[in-house]
Amino acid sequence: MPAYNEAENIEDTISQWYPVVKECGDDCCLVIANDGSKDNTYEIMKELQTKYPLLIPLNKKNSGHGPTVIYLYNYAIKQGADFIFQTDSDGQTNPAEFRAFLEASKDYDCVMGNRTVRGDGKDRKFVENVLRTYIWLYFHVWVPDANAPFRLMKANIVEKYLKLMPSDFNLPNAVLAACFTKFHEKVTYKVISFKPRQGGVNSINPKKIFKIGWKAISDFYKISRQINKLKR
Repeated sequence: MPAYNEAENIEDTISQWYPVVKECGDDCCLVIANDGSKDNTYEIMKELQTKYPLLIPLNKKNSGHGPTVIYLYNYAIKQGADFIFQTDSDGQTNPAEFRAFLEASKDYDCVMGNRTVRGDGKDRKFVENVLRTYIWLYFHVWVPDANAPFRLMKANIVEKYLKLMPSDFNLPNAVLAACFTKFHEKVTYKVISFKPRQGGVNSINPKKIFKIGWKAISDFYKISRQINKLKR
């Protein structure tokens, strides 16, 4: 999980997700990267380590949601993870829905969330549809949900496509979704619920969304050229 200014949410998020991690076994852990928060998100996580020994809080300079997700994927790969599950720390996803993903991972290498109904408003759904259109234009595949923060993936498959992206790329999950479909990985999508934000203020405001989307046009072009070379 990436976390930025989540002091209002982080303890509840950890308490809800920790039983899921513990049930998966002692060789699993809950890794949360504090992305240079201006509040005491990281301090709260450090204090909670005694109560939750499988919690690993990381602290890094602010770089944004996408680059922090890349940072976390690279961390998991370097630690020798077999599977990586990624979600967000703002309380919008439901831990109870993880079990179905774990079961599906017996047959699929990548199990991806699909937010058919979104509790965060029509504007966000519109942005998601624009993103899916970008993916169609640049990668020539159609995905049900490009950027859902609820995905269970084999680490070696994430590693294969992560190297195509610069470390400051803002939409790594969208490119991973495109690559999984384009290269016929064993991928499936499962419908998930998606609640309104449970507290705090979303750091991705409309102005940031526009800037990220504008930059994504050139980034997608560059990455799609690399992918076409990979295909050949």
